Amino acid sequence: MSSGIEMEPVLPRSSGASDRRMTTTGNDDAESMSFCTYVLWFFSLLLLLITFPVSIWFCFKTVAEYERAIILRVGRLLPGGPKGPGLFFIIPCIDDIRVVDLRTLSFDVPPQEVLSKDSVTVTVDAVVYFRVQDPTMAVINVENYKRSTELLAATTLRNVLGTKTLAEMLSHREEISNTLQSLLDEATDPWGVKVERVEIKDVRLPTQMQRAMAAEAEASREARAKVIAAEGEQNASRALKEAADIIAESPNALQLRYLQTLNSISAEKNSTIVFPLPVDLLSGFMNSK
Repeated sequence: MSSGIEMEPVLPRSSGASDRRMTTTGNDDAESMSFCTYVLWFFSLLLLLITFPVSIWFCFKTVAEYERAIILRVGRLLPGGPKGPGLFFIIPCIDDIRVVDLRTLSFDVPPQEVLSKDSVTVTVDAVVYFRVQDPTMAVINVENYKRSTELLAATTLRNVLGTKTLAEMLSHREEISNTLQSLLDEATDPWGVKVERVEIKDVRLPTQMQRAMAAEAEASREARAKVIAAEGEQNASRALKEAADIIAESPNALQLRYLQTLNSISAEKNSTIVFPLPVDLLSGFMNSK
């Protein structure tokens, strides 16, 4: 018996044996109510009538738009699926109500020490986003769906990262996150939980490993710098050789170069000017003697 707005029950994702099991259980519960159940139901209604109208305030329950209520009557699941959102009627003495939040929830996976495939110990933590897709399965099939999902996420994180190298952990985070999400979603499907997203927050290395990687990176940068300097020297020497060959073909070009050098020196207002004297000129004077 319910009043207010009620939504249709959310169907489980696996529509095989789980659906048949839930339907069969509900039918069996409705048909096999024991004599003690009828007695408790009768005395509960009688107590409500005696204490009316005070007791009526304990018979109506409301759930928000983002919540669903699972009602267990004398320990048995009532047929019809989850109740809500809105206002509905319960019998306080024999009905037990479990309210399930359908919003997306999140939790931090505690930092896990993982031995990678290349024998490097790293500390990894992650965050998981999930929501309840089937409130009935979340209440009936698992004791605490949130705690169970947290433990499963920590175990799955260690198992998956144990098959990856350190380079893969650092460069393929998105691929690892997708793998974790698919594995967790498949494992939590019988619990009525949908894992929407898994993100790796941080990968921390030991201090000694950080120093070793820094030294390796520094040595690699120095090696590249030496190679670049050597290539620059090679290119410069090649350009100087080409310039010398061009000047050697025309003696007047060398004279113009001397004049340019003299102009550059005189522009600095130096008191002493060193002017290069061509060796060819001296050899001409020596031959004339």
